[in-house]
Amino acid sequence: MSAPDTEAAGASTVPDGRRRRRPITGSLLVGGLIVSVVLGMALLSFVWTPHDPTLVNALARLRKPSLEYWFGTDKFGRDVFSQILVGSRTTLFVGFVAVGVAALVGVPLGIVAGMAPRWFGEFLMRGNDLLLAFPALLLTIMFAAVYGASTLVAMVAIGIASIPHFARLTRSGTLQVMKTEYVIAARAAGRRPFSIGLRHVLPNVSSLVIVQSSVGFAIAVLAEAALSFLGFGTPPPVPSWGRMLQESQEMLWSAPRLAVFPGIAIAVAVLGFNLLGDGLRDRFDPKLEDRR
Repeated sequence: MSAPDTEAAGASTVPDGRRRRRPITGSLLVGGLIVSVVLGMALLSFVWTPHDPTLVNALARLRKPSLEYWFGTDKFGRDVFSQILVGSRTTLFVGFVAVGVAALVGVPLGIVAGMAPRWFGEFLMRGNDLLLAFPALLLTIMFAAVYGASTLVAMVAIGIASIPHFARLTRSGTLQVMKTEYVIAARAAGRRPFSIGLRHVLPNVSSLVIVQSSVGFAIAVLAEAALSFLGFGTPPPVPSWGRMLQESQEMLWSAPRLAVFPGIAIAVAVLGFNLLGDGLRDRFDPKLEDRR
């Protein structure tokens, strides 16, 4: 689901938390289950892994899956399953921070652009469009070239690149809320813009932000994996699914499992967050009630 799709959902806002919610859909159930599994793997990695994921053991190089090494070992003798577990922690950490940065900046920006005079809102959105012209991957490579490759650089760059999506979506929802009778009445009663934005606008666009956060998380997972694959993301020895793919390139014919396991992990995680975003959109968007 792309940003314009979620932005289209922004037109469906209703007064103060009285949204009609559809029953739980299959997308929401499956997506929530997958995301829960990934989150559980990350939490489990804090307290237990079968082996040290960073331990190099030359005597255990390229072991096939067994009871001792569930997913086998890589060319350095490191346990692949342990790396998958710890890699999920890295991926989720980058996603949480990147989406947090995007939401903390993009949501207030969108609300201000929606509540401000039209000319000022258009000015903000044109500046927002300039940032939108830089893909997350390109922006992160630029940051890495200046500040060096690190997890922090990847998180901040991905977050900055995601700000325009949150801002556009929030502005779309804010414009709809500002046309409602209760907001017009609040403005006529002399309520300050800050109070209107906090008490009326923010609660009514919160569901849209939640949906976009799920979609943004999937984008962050892909971006982190791509950056690590290119060498601009999480540096070794911290496990990363993208770097596991990069290290497995020379072993594709002799040990294809080294690419299969992290590849499946990335695909399943992205699928889970996309399904979760679709399910949340269906649940929170009353316009879809009679469409399907």
